Amino acid sequence: MKNKFSNPHPSKLWVSFIILLGSGILICLLPSFSNHKPATKPEDPSPIPLKVQLVAENLNAPTDMAFPDNGVIWITEQTGKIRVVKNGKLSDAPLLDLHSKLVKLSDSYEERGLLSIALHPKFKTNGKFYVFYSRPSTEKSDHTGVVAEYKLSAGSGTVDPNSGRIILTIEEPESNHNGGCIKFGPDGYLYVSFGDGGGQGDKHGKSGNGQKLDTWLAKILRVDVNTQVGYVVPKDNPFVGRKDAKPEIWAYGFRNPYRFSFDRATGQMFTGDVGQDLWEEVDIVTRGANYGWRLMEGTHCYNPATGCPVKGITMPITEYSHKIGISVIGGYVYNGKQLPGLKSKYVFADWIGKVFFLEKASDKWQRGDITLQNIPKNLKITGFAEDPAGEIYFSTNSDTGPGGVKGGIYKIIKN
Repeated sequence: MKNKFSNPHPSKLWVSFIILLGSGILICLLPSFSNHKPATKPEDPSPIPLKVQLVAENLNAPTDMAFPDNGVIWITEQTGKIRVVKNGKLSDAPLLDLHSKLVKLSDSYEERGLLSIALHPKFKTNGKFYVFYSRPSTEKSDHTGVVAEYKLSAGSGTVDPNSGRIILTIEEPESNHNGGCIKFGPDGYLYVSFGDGGGQGDKHGKSGNGQKLDTWLAKILRVDVNTQVGYVVPKDNPFVGRKDAKPEIWAYGFRNPYRFSFDRATGQMFTGDVGQDLWEEVDIVTRGANYGWRLMEGTHCYNPATGCPVKGITMPITEYSHKIGISVIGGYVYNGKQLPGLKSKYVFADWIGKVFFLEKASDKWQRGDITLQNIPKNLKITGFAEDPAGEIYFSTNSDTGPGGVKGGIYKIIKN
């Protein structure tokens, strides 16, 4: 989901990884009176030490999770299966196998596949859930991104793999920067993220896709799936009625919003947007807002390299450089009860395995580290999930692609 060599969820400086927010301090120049000192940057929060509990292992590149019932977890594997953990045990038989529908995947490095799952807000009564996957294109694109609806068979708890209802599709020009996150918001509508189409520097189209409103690429969409065919555009979407804009768009100017979530306490939408060569960012996404790509990477000009227009652009709440990480993985605001020290903090990570939190300080967000005491080294973090109690889980892969079965699911617990 990144640049020339693209990392899994996200793409970025893969070469430097193989050889493998802090924003810079701004010094304010005050008048030269002897009794004045330069303003200083507030100190970053202290690290929070925590542990992890292994929930499932021997998975094939896990990407996302859902929690349909007490003690049950559904886990999407990039290669197409939805695996089931019940009462702490991973079942051999998948709930659903979409392997035959997917584009052919590379074992070594891959951003396509089965990427996300979301339960309908009324899942317990209607049995409906939604998936995002990559299928072969019939229109000479690299692949087609698909959002589809499935339903548990009444009384059996099984799913017919041929029963899927296609909600929407998009042609993806390259294999990377697919976005691929689907989540229901507190308003009951389905939100869907798409990257800019792949390659480096938002190269598709005359001026890229980030700032164009006539494409879904580089956007987050908002649609109503409570219909028999396709979807309905909510009437209060920000670009409804504009001839130059797709009405499904909720926000734009993203490079690769691979993972987003909603704070169940405030309803705010957070996303990690994977950067190009230098900066990773986290955004709070609001109705109709522009997040700057490809004019900007984080808070820095990208194209043009200097003097980029910043009026009307919503800046990230935090950014960090590639000295710290290479591909941001968006997480969740913690609203559970088991970890009071994390309350109301946004927990997220970088693909290379570093875990962070953000806490609100006045009108700013400050970034701190989360140190996980007992996690195996060199794991790639591929996604986060939140259970019904507000506790946070994350998925990992020891490989750079879906070629092995060394993926795992961990729950964050007390130190």
